[in-house]
Amino acid sequence: MAGKPDKAAQKAAQQQAKREKREASKQRRKQIFEAFKMQRREDKALIPWMVGVFLLAVVVVFCLGLIWNLQWVFLPLGIAIGVLAAISIFGRRVQRSVYTKADGQPGAAGWALDNMRGQWRVTPGVAGTTHLDAVHRVIGRPGIILVAEGAPHRVKSLLAQEKKRTARVVGSTPIYDVVVGNDEGQIPLSKLQRHLMKLPRNIDAKQMDTLESRLAALGSRAAAMPKGPMPAGAKMRSVQRTVRRR
Repeated sequence: MAGKPDKAAQKAAQQQAKREKREASKQRRKQIFEAFKMQRREDKALIPWMVGVFLLAVVVVFCLGLIWNLQWVFLPLGIAIGVLAAISIFGRRVQRSVYTKADGQPGAAGWALDNMRGQWRVTPGVAGTTHLDAVHRVIGRPGIILVAEGAPHRVKSLLAQEKKRTARVVGSTPIYDVVVGNDEGQIPLSKLQRHLMKLPRNIDAKQMDTLESRLAALGSRAAAMPKGPMPAGAKMRSVQRTVRRR
């Protein structure tokens, strides 16, 4: 008798899990569709690019099928490849649009770092100014990466101070410094993640854990930073007042 309620409860839990999965899938599709509509309004070339890439993939695969007289067998494969290519174009153009809007806004570099995939330990705003210049610390397989954003004449000294402070704790671990921007010697926001992933691997996961524990003791010298890209001039004065109070 005791087994029946357990089975019933298990079945109910499975059904609930399936409902939640379907709802989550529905929400994702809705979000993608909303993103598509928004991108289509802002990017007039989106549809031509997607249709062009789809048709090109279908034609190329179909023509390859002609070589072996299997064009009709290859056609579904061409359609599938075309759909994937069109989705890829959509994703890349959305990503480019997002980075274009965020570029130059306070908090944009920290937002880009927070969205990195893989084993990266990101601590935003370990140093900063009341003008919302900031240095973010990243621990990864390359070692320590200090990423600065803000006015070049202010972030250089801020970055140097943080690098010196960090070096006292991490010993011989490599420390890289990056300034986000579009001037010479800087890394554009859209290429920041790619730049970090191209750095050489110098330490393992255990060393990353040790470094994270040591650096946690340093704390932060930045009072407050926006959680994501903040539109230029949007409530800048009130944000700066908040920073000074804290």
